[in-house]
Amino acid sequence: MIAWPRLSDDELRADLGASVVVFLVALPLCLGIALASGAPLVAGLVAGVIGGLVVAPLSGSALMVSGPAAGLTAVVLASIEQLGGFDAFLAALVVAGAIQLGFGLLRLGFISAFFPSSVIKGMLAAIGLLLVLKQLPHAVGYDHDAMGSETFSQGAAENTLTALRHMLARFEGGAMLVSLVSLALLAWFERPALRLSRVRRVLPPPLVAVLAGIGLNELLRRVAPGIALGPDHLVQLPGDGSLGSLARELAHPRWAALGTFTTWRVGLTVAVVASLETLLSLEATDKLDPLRRHAPPDRELLAQGAGNLLSGLLGGLPLTGVIVRSAANVEAGGRTRRSAIAHGVLLVLALALIPGVLNRIPLSALAAVLLHVGWKLAHPLHLVKAWQIGREQFIPFVITIAAILLTDLLTGVLLGLGVGIFWVLREHATAPGLTPVSPPGAVLTRYTLGQQATFLSRVRIQNTLAAIEPHARVEIDGRGCRRIDPDVLALLHEFRGDAERKGIDYRLVGIPPLPAGLDGGH
Repeated sequence: MIAWPRLSDDELRADLGASVVVFLVALPLCLGIALASGAPLVAGLVAGVIGGLVVAPLSGSALMVSGPAAGLTAVVLASIEQLGGFDAFLAALVVAGAIQLGFGLLRLGFISAFFPSSVIKGMLAAIGLLLVLKQLPHAVGYDHDAMGSETFSQGAAENTLTALRHMLARFEGGAMLVSLVSLALLAWFERPALRLSRVRRVLPPPLVAVLAGIGLNELLRRVAPGIALGPDHLVQLPGDGSLGSLARELAHPRWAALGTFTTWRVGLTVAVVASLETLLSLEATDKLDPLRRHAPPDRELLAQGAGNLLSGLLGGLPLTGVIVRSAANVEAGGRTRRSAIAHGVLLVLALALIPGVLNRIPLSALAAVLLHVGWKLAHPLHLVKAWQIGREQFIPFVITIAAILLTDLLTGVLLGLGVGIFWVLREHATAPGLTPVSPPGAVLTRYTLGQQATFLSRVRIQNTLAAIEPHARVEIDGRGCRRIDPDVLALLHEFRGDAERKGIDYRLVGIPPLPAGLDGGH
């Protein structure tokens, strides 16, 4: 049974206001990700609604929003081609959802505890930079790339950097005017006098910016039709945008595809990638949460599994926890998961009641909202703070950012994670394996082993032993060591031969004897 938090009027207003912001951000991303995935546009909307109405109530996260993920576009696009159609992919998505449920039941969410904070912070900063770099073309009317894209390569021999160059020659005056007005409004609402004002609580700034964008473009149609934005630069719902039209476009799983190995392989791939991206987003959202709440990762895997299983049955895209919408939720002042649920309700109501209004929203106005979110995530102060902490945080942080910008979200995070692990191993390998604890000039020199005497410390221990002067008295104390690798254990015992030749009085305390399998094996 879901335990709903008791909310004050202010908290309820905050959640409802945040849900409007998340809805405005989610709508174009759902459509853009579907377009980039080679799936029907309605599939993105289905996944967005399920993320709000199904996953959010089941989730233990107060602030994370779920929906179709840009990080899965390449996987979905390739899988549809391999399986011979989107309907066959839906069968694989049902399999993926069932596998994710299994991950949750097996309590595999503990994996999230192994993501270094430097990598998570780097991911957040990279997402912010991606939003800025990817939305700048949309802000000036160069809408060549799908709005939800997060990959460096954009197809047709274009990438993030070439798109920035091409936009200079392809900008639309109307789009620039709309985005500048929208950004000015968002900046105006950031003034200290308005941050806690009643107006801001009643009218979320992104909603004001989008409404202003709609009104300005309608005005341009009447007074300056030459620079007014046409349909290619506005939100475009599939069909006529009505629920009936969308329902007719829904695809259904081709169950016969379950008889092929490829379907099960695709299902496993989607389950693993979606789970990893969800756990990363969960960790990142926890870090953004001003109340520092911690969501249970196993419960999140169960919620995502249920959502993907249902999305496959209803003709939707794969969904994960998504950091852009979650960050927008936090920035807009969301307090509980009611904001994520309400954004799903708003998606349904807007499609049912005002599809014509949605089709009038300029993409440049939405780009301004995302640029504002991106600036908050990628603020230069985050780089300064990472530098101040030290290079063991700064290097993985910067490499994660660069890797995400030049590849895609998941690849970049995995590269950053690899660098973080390498740095930990490097620090461990250079740490002293034997720590001297005797006062200077003592007759007996005592060394203690660390808590973990692994193969990484073998070289350091070997160098310490080799540096012991002839005729010295030495004691190695292993009573505080919780684990000694066989390689290290053999090294400590085999040094007896060198000690005898050098006349060293060598004693081991609290160190187990050499097992029979290792005795004489080196």
